[in-house]
Amino acid sequence: MNITLSIDEEIMKKVRKIAIDKNTTLTAMVRDYLTAVAKSDAGVKQERVAALKESIGRHGRDLGPRTWTRDDLYEDRLNRYNR
Repeated sequence: MNITLSIDEEIMKKVRKIAIDKNTTLTAMVRDYLTAVAKSDAGVKQERVAALKESIGRHGRDLGPRTWTRDDLYEDRLNRYNR
């Protein structure tokens, strides 16, 4: 996919020099950066999910079988409203 960016000319010159020094291209640098951001975000989400599961495992309680239905809750709410 191609994208268009608006970047200050002075910054562009500096970054191109950095790319040359690193024996790469500006396009490759942007691609690598965006890839790293995407991977980092996915990693953070996985860490948060793992921490949540661990917390639920430590603090969660078995409430037993569900003895109500959605309709029961709806009917109870209607009864409270109509009082």
